Amino acid sequence: MSHDYHKNPAAVSALSPEQYRVTQENGTERPFTGEYWDNHEPGIYVDVVSGEPLFASVDKFESGSGWPSFTKPIDTTNIVTKRDFSHLMVRTEVRSANGDSHLGHVFKDGPRAEGGLRYCINSASLNFIHLDDLEAQGYGDYKGLFETSKEDA
Repeated sequence: MSHDYHKNPAAVSALSPEQYRVTQENGTERPFTGEYWDNHEPGIYVDVVSGEPLFASVDKFESGSGWPSFTKPIDTTNIVTKRDFSHLMVRTEVRSANGDSHLGHVFKDGPRAEGGLRYCINSASLNFIHLDDLEAQGYGDYKGLFETSKEDA
């Protein structure tokens, strides 16, 4: 798979004010207000700025936090983590590797059986690509995530 994911200026200029605040200014949407916190459809979540694949619905779980939560990224090379000392706390920020979008934070209170991590991600930083649309939108290589998703569990 050779895709050139990068921070797309046209995509940045097309962001809603909330998407811009979250992705470009390290903002956080209010819990239970984002478009995807309660989405249960099969598909993948990609960076709203670069289109790089970030998370799959097969790794999404209900954390009760009010934000989409995932146990792991699709591909660790598409995310970077940074220490975040804002708000008088020490947290680990999650950003898209190529788009440099602020996505959210990762915590160590996720499901133990799935590795113990909770990627707490802002809906405003994501676009959702439904399983049925993966091929048409250039993400067909990710269909395999849904064919074997629960056989290993």
